[in-house]
Amino acid sequence: MRLLNIKKLEGTITLKSGLHIGSGNMEMHIGGTDSPVIKHPHTLEPYIPGSSLKGKVRSLLEMESGLMIYTEGDVVKGATLEKVTSEKLKLKAEAILKIFGSSGDTKDETDLGPTRVSFADCYLDDNWREKAKTNRWLLTEEKSENSINRIKGTAISPRFIERVPEGTVFKLLVTFKILQESDEKLFNELLMGLKLLEMDAIGGNSSRGYGRIVISYKDETTNTKFKALNPFQGGSL
Repeated sequence: MRLLNIKKLEGTITLKSGLHIGSGNMEMHIGGTDSPVIKHPHTLEPYIPGSSLKGKVRSLLEMESGLMIYTEGDVVKGATLEKVTSEKLKLKAEAILKIFGSSGDTKDETDLGPTRVSFADCYLDDNWREKAKTNRWLLTEEKSENSINRIKGTAISPRFIERVPEGTVFKLLVTFKILQESDEKLFNELLMGLKLLEMDAIGGNSSRGYGRIVISYKDETTNTKFKALNPFQGGSL
C-alpha cells in the first residue's frame, strides 16, 4: 500500500436556507444572541468547519448503509466488522472505515490503511465576499425561535439564534488519497455521501429548515456526474 495519487474536489457550497453551526461560546452578553455561529477569530467571518462536513457525511453514509443496527447509534468501528454477517454490509463498513478512519479504534486495521479523506474548513468564497462588501450585506442574521403553548397560543421560551443567511457562498476543498487501485471506488462512495448531504442538511435545527445547501464543483465532469447521482437507486458499492 503506497500513495498513488491525491484527488481534489474543489468547488462551492451555496446556502439555500439559513445555516447555524454553533461556536460553543457559552458566555452570555446583554442584548446578544443566545446561540452565536462559529466565526474565524481574526476576520470574524462565519465559516463551515471541515469537521462538521466530515461528521455529517459519515453519519449519512452510515444511516444509508443499514449498519446502525450493529452500532446502536455509535460510529462504525473495526469491531463492527466482527458483528456483520452480510458480505455486502461488511463491504460498506470497510469502505466507511477506509474513507473516514477508525475514530481511535484500537483494533488492528492494517488491511484498511489510513484515513483517505480530508475536509478543509470552508471559508467565504472570494467573489461572493467582494459582492457582499459592495452591497453591504450582513454576514449573519438573528432568527427568533420559540415554542407555542397549544392551548393558550402564546410563545414560550423565546430565544434568538444567529444564522448565516441564505445565498452565502463558501469555498469547498476535499482531498482524497488513493492508496490502492480499488480506492477509486471509494472516491465514488465519498461523492455519494456528499450527495446525501446536499439532499439533507448541515448544522443545527435542520428539522426547522436550516442548513440546506447546493454543492457545485469546478470540474464540469464531476459536476455533471454529481447532479445525476441518486443514492437510493443503487449505490457505488
